[in-house]
Amino acid sequence: MKRALASTFLALSTLAAVPAAAEVALTFGYLSVAVPRPPVLSNLDPEPENIGRAGAQTGLQDNLTTGKFLGQGYRMSEAVVPQGDDPLAAARALLAETRFLVIDAPAATLLAIADLDEAKGALLFNTAAGEVALRDGACRANLLHALPSDAMRTDALAQVLVQKRWTDLVMIAGTRPADQAYAQAMRRSLTKFGLTLSGEKAWAFDADMRRSASQEIPLFTQDFDDYDALILADELHDFGRYVLYNTWAARPVVGSEGLTAVTWSPVIEQWGAAQLQSRFEDQHDREMTAQDYAAWAAVRTLGEAVTRTNSTDAGILRDYILSDAFELAGFKGRPLTYRDWNGQLRQPIAVAHPRALVAQAPLEGFLHQVNELDTLGLDRPESQCEAFE
Repeated sequence: MKRALASTFLALSTLAAVPAAAEVALTFGYLSVAVPRPPVLSNLDPEPENIGRAGAQTGLQDNLTTGKFLGQGYRMSEAVVPQGDDPLAAARALLAETRFLVIDAPAATLLAIADLDEAKGALLFNTAAGEVALRDGACRANLLHALPSDAMRTDALAQVLVQKRWTDLVMIAGTRPADQAYAQAMRRSLTKFGLTLSGEKAWAFDADMRRSASQEIPLFTQDFDDYDALILADELHDFGRYVLYNTWAARPVVGSEGLTAVTWSPVIEQWGAAQLQSRFEDQHDREMTAQDYAAWAAVRTLGEAVTRTNSTDAGILRDYILSDAFELAGFKGRPLTYRDWNGQLRQPIAVAHPRALVAQAPLEGFLHQVNELDTLGLDRPESQCEAFE
């Protein structure tokens, strides 16, 4: 849970490193909105207090490294909104200073910020909300998405299921909104790739599985009969860890636990990723998370666009970012680009377990007439986004 602060928001300049002789200087804002985290059964994996923000800081350092040779400077102005305070006030304050915001906030807050009068003509980056609707009918022309959608992650996992011929599938879904959103995205992905669920159950227990998992989980999963793989929709990582190795049938577990489709993971080491991992760990003394990577990618998007256009005009940078000329080296084996129909950053999705990378989607054989990365998430014909037309 993000650290609560005493004031409505804390604004500060992080690494105010715009060289005095810089020909081009860009300031961007980083807005973090604290939300209450529901209680979970185990606190073995506490969320870092600087999650996301640390990724933005590493992206800033990377931009500065390039910018010093090109006469370009960058500065990050930060606002942290504690629980219960008004994020729109913090957003307005930042937008009075800069036309570029990197935002860690829930979907509803993102939309409220994007709809502010002060945000017209600004360029906002979503780094924390995976809801498909933000890339679909609820899209906004001034809001780009550095974080993959839930559908991109579930499509990646579905491709692996097809490749491994795990076609007899069952699912356990939690009842919290994030769990239900992931489960809905998973159902859509299974349909998209010709797979079906033969059984599904809702996890609605509040018992302490730390003591009783070996007795409760086998009974809970017994009536699934036989199947190829069990999908877990547990995005808060609450009960899922206790399902592994406790099911009635000895079958692989995928989804939110076990074999997972992730934006970023410490086990990604190829394509120069180990260098990014090392830079981040040296700066922040911890491993890089998916949200850190999304924030890094958003900041690097701005840096790459400034480098190529030599401009800090929001309209010019947006047009370039959404053009065919834009490419971001994201340490994922191929250049990352933005979909011009909904503002989503195209990117490969790793399918991994905590100890190793298993595959990277899109997998070989899943073809697309324009870009194979568009087999992940909403393709142009599927999207109902009209704001980018």
